[in-house]
Amino acid sequence: MTTAAQKKAQQNRGSIFLEDGALLNVEEFPGDQFIMRIRSPKCAAAAAPGSFVHLSCDETLPMRRPLSIMRVEDDCIEVLYKIVGNGLRWLSRKRPGDSISVLGPIGQSFQLHEDRPNTLLIGGGVGIPPMVFIADHLRQNPSGWNPLAILGSEIPFPFAYRASAIETPWLGEDINATMPLLEDWGIPCRLATLAGYNGCFDGYVTDLADRWLSTLNPGELAKTEVFTCGPTPMLKAVATLAAKYSLPCQVSLEEFMACAVGGCAGCAVKISTPDGEAMKRVCVDGPVFEASTVVW
Repeated sequence: MTTAAQKKAQQNRGSIFLEDGALLNVEEFPGDQFIMRIRSPKCAAAAAPGSFVHLSCDETLPMRRPLSIMRVEDDCIEVLYKIVGNGLRWLSRKRPGDSISVLGPIGQSFQLHEDRPNTLLIGGGVGIPPMVFIADHLRQNPSGWNPLAILGSEIPFPFAYRASAIETPWLGEDINATMPLLEDWGIPCRLATLAGYNGCFDGYVTDLADRWLSTLNPGELAKTEVFTCGPTPMLKAVATLAAKYSLPCQVSLEEFMACAVGGCAGCAVKISTPDGEAMKRVCVDGPVFEASTVVW
């Protein structure tokens, strides 16, 4: 008899690819942050907002590192990461022309719902990439969607922010810093930080999101959904904020991973299901979960 776990594994067959990617470009930003553009045709063709890749950092390191996909363009993917250990430090030393083993795309993606076109995208730190991926998807399918991106960081942002020309009447004019990429796509975006950067909101991303949500009437709230990725304390705070306004909220969880394809269960988290609490693997059962089901 086929078990539920076996059925889940079968669903992932043929959807995760292993290929030698070609590193095309590397951008370095303050705070040991890097954006890499990698030619990985099979992964790029199958990726969706919320999916991630498992990259080999160096031939001397057996363990791969999971990184969220930020953009897909043609046959290429882009990833953003911050050095937090030797593996990513080795990865940061690679240069254009080098080969990188890519395993992906992996994981359950965010699900957009047409009856909730007000999409609030909240990204913190290296949780920013999935929000950019959703925004990119929405700008390519613009009919009816009303996205707003709120991005936060306590170290310099991994982009040179600028003043926005897109009005946000619910904020003062002095809070106008935006991510240029989203601005160029015509997507409203505001930045939050406690680091005192000019033009940024002084506070947490949840404080800024609360300010916007408080301006919506019941009809607009009924058309709103929250999507978020970032460190666990931030995700928990976003989930609490969404519950305050009775909003659905999809969270992309961050966990340490070994295999990233469901075999080791080292990334398991506790999730509420109709049959009670159960341990679910962030890699293949997630990383995206409905926030109200996560046992924080």
